[in-house]
Amino acid sequence: MQNFIYSNPTKVIFGKDTENTVANEIKNFGGTKVFIVYGSKSVKESGLLEKVENIIKKENIEYKLFGGVRANPTLSHAREGVKQALDFHTDFILGIGGGSVIDTAKAIAIGVANSDTDIWDFWTGVKKIEKSISVGCILTIAAAGSETSTAAVLTNEDTKDKRGIHTDFNRPRFTIMNPVLTFSLPYYQVACGIVDMLMHTFERYFADSEGSINGNNNQTTDAIAEAVLRTIFKNGLIAMEDKTNYDAMSELMWCGSLSHNTLTGLGLASDFVVHKFGHELSAKFDCAHGASLSVMWGYWAKYCLKDRKERFIQYSKNVWNIDDDTGLKGIEKTIEYFKQINMPTNFTELGIKVQNEKVLQDLTKRCIKDGKIEFKHFRALNRDDVYNIFKMANV
Repeated sequence: MQNFIYSNPTKVIFGKDTENTVANEIKNFGGTKVFIVYGSKSVKESGLLEKVENIIKKENIEYKLFGGVRANPTLSHAREGVKQALDFHTDFILGIGGGSVIDTAKAIAIGVANSDTDIWDFWTGVKKIEKSISVGCILTIAAAGSETSTAAVLTNEDTKDKRGIHTDFNRPRFTIMNPVLTFSLPYYQVACGIVDMLMHTFERYFADSEGSINGNNNQTTDAIAEAVLRTIFKNGLIAMEDKTNYDAMSELMWCGSLSHNTLTGLGLASDFVVHKFGHELSAKFDCAHGASLSVMWGYWAKYCLKDRKERFIQYSKNVWNIDDDTGLKGIEKTIEYFKQINMPTNFTELGIKVQNEKVLQDLTKRCIKDGKIEFKHFRALNRDDVYNIFKMANV
């Protein structure tokens, strides 16, 4: 196992009616002027936004609303949020929504704390993040895990460049997680969320463990990851039959956080390569993040199988309870699962049709950032490998 440091300071308030504590939590972390970030009209139609406003008003906390966050959150919208938050002199950002909203809230918090720097400089690595202001969140979608993670993703609409950053400054101060708030989601969003949390676990599980190519000196972390995967697979099917099943949605909501708070990857090194593939698809075609991942994972896994067979055999056995001396059965079972929850597994099913050679080359170039990114963990991939995986999915 590699050396690691684990610290997750996010306070989790989980269960029914926990949104009622939001004002107290904001005050506990010093918030006096709250900039509330949210997405579509659903948070209004459900009554949640009005409820949160009333709770905050009763505690005499000033606030300003900033809506309009969309899936695949954009740089321009985050920049506008920074401007408005600075004008309001905010000292606390509250995100109400899913991963896109929380990622935008994190970006705004960084922008407010670093008002002399354009936030994209942080996402491109030109500048290092050394400070931010406090963020809290009320989660309404079990998916991205942003509510307890170090990650935040933005898309630059001008360049079609989708990038993520990881920093401890992105950890929210608190997250309120009431599974009932997810009941109004469309089934497609539930399915996308299931895929996203699976992928956050896969990206860490199919990784390198120092001293053992198969990761078998990383038993505790492996066992945690495998349990999370089994729980998601089981409860995902229940949720797709009945999205108001409290127990199933509770398990998914908690798994979403566990899958992306680094716990399932301690002692492992990963390139998050399937996310890199998916980011290029969603940036170019504006498709759902979870859908882009379900398209690419199976082809990536089959491409890696020959070199990392033992790891896929372990996955088949410990997650799917399949006796498999090839490693392929677990991969095929996973692809079958994606289809079972109506998620796409190739370009045509994604709705973008078969692409020409020019597009495949462009996707490849962007995925490796024109040679600036090296995929070296689990199974090293060069430019040709990346191109071949995109080409496999192009059916």
